[in-house]
Amino acid sequence: MPDMNQLLQLVIDKGGSDLHLTVGRPPVVRLHGRMRTLNTPPLTPEDTNDLMKSITGERYQQELDELGSTDFGFAFGEQARFRSAVFKQRGNIGLVLRQISNTLLTMEQIGLSHNIKSLLAKPRGMILVTGPTGSGKSTTLASMINFINEEHDHHIITIEDPIEFYHEHKKSIITQREVGVDVDSFSEALRRALRMDPDVILVGEMRDLETISAAITAAETGHLVFGTLHTTGAAKTIDRVIDAFPQAQQEQVRVQLAGSLVAVISQLLVPRCDKQGVIAAHEIMIVTSAISNLIRENKTFRIDSSIQTGKKYGMKLLDDTLFRYFAEKKIKYSDAMQRAQDPIALQERIKQASEQAQSQ
Repeated sequence: MPDMNQLLQLVIDKGGSDLHLTVGRPPVVRLHGRMRTLNTPPLTPEDTNDLMKSITGERYQQELDELGSTDFGFAFGEQARFRSAVFKQRGNIGLVLRQISNTLLTMEQIGLSHNIKSLLAKPRGMILVTGPTGSGKSTTLASMINFINEEHDHHIITIEDPIEFYHEHKKSIITQREVGVDVDSFSEALRRALRMDPDVILVGEMRDLETISAAITAAETGHLVFGTLHTTGAAKTIDRVIDAFPQAQQEQVRVQLAGSLVAVISQLLVPRCDKQGVIAAHEIMIVTSAISNLIRENKTFRIDSSIQTGKKYGMKLLDDTLFRYFAEKKIKYSDAMQRAQDPIALQERIKQASEQAQSQ
């Protein structure tokens, strides 16, 4: 059986995103979105238990025993950090380790336009970065925080579970708090953060009503707040935030969001077909007075057409990005269709573009 150091080194060397360790199968690495099984014998219950113990501290082993699962982050030398999910399944131990690069990417490298940089200079409001698990939200947020850290003299507070990217103090002071280690919960950390003279607050996950409510209040009271949600698309994200509240409060929350939301950046990672790796496909909604009115009046279904007409502000729909990547031969047709918000419309658009090209 390979030891944990060898496995983690392999993930780094190959550029893998995740390592899956489960009883009855050899170790599996997710490489550019696809699962690749290593050519080693299947893991036994003893193997996964030993691999777990080699990286899991006493405190987390106790949590695993009591709750059946635990999450934590750790550094692998100077090369990378890993976020670990350890869990029991069918009475055995399973592990999934996600690689977090030590290299902070620039805004250009992650494919975000200069329009987004100007939003990061705002003194207050909320910017949401959304997408499914493994869509690179943490990388995007880390790039934004790093940009603010280099450009502005602020106090930045990050609240994470676990801490993924470590930031050094640059022009700003950075305070990074880990839920379960430094503070009990996201909502408690947010409440305390407001007393710590913050300019910027990053909420790693807006997972409950209390946290969402506290984040909106922080954005209203003169702080720039970053948050994440597991939604795809700007309109769905706004609906998800509002639906988290009881019916009686939804009207008030719409008004609050209309006044405090700055932008929604929704993203997916798509395997490339022109070279190795993945490419981030973004949907970007920047809140204009027109979009603010749509949120207030509960007309989120009209947001997509406002994004389409807002190109001059740097807005774009996810399907427009997928269409462009396919036209540039960066992604496959099947991958574009699989991730489209409106696959039928995208299919029609690709068909028309192809007919047009043939007739020329």
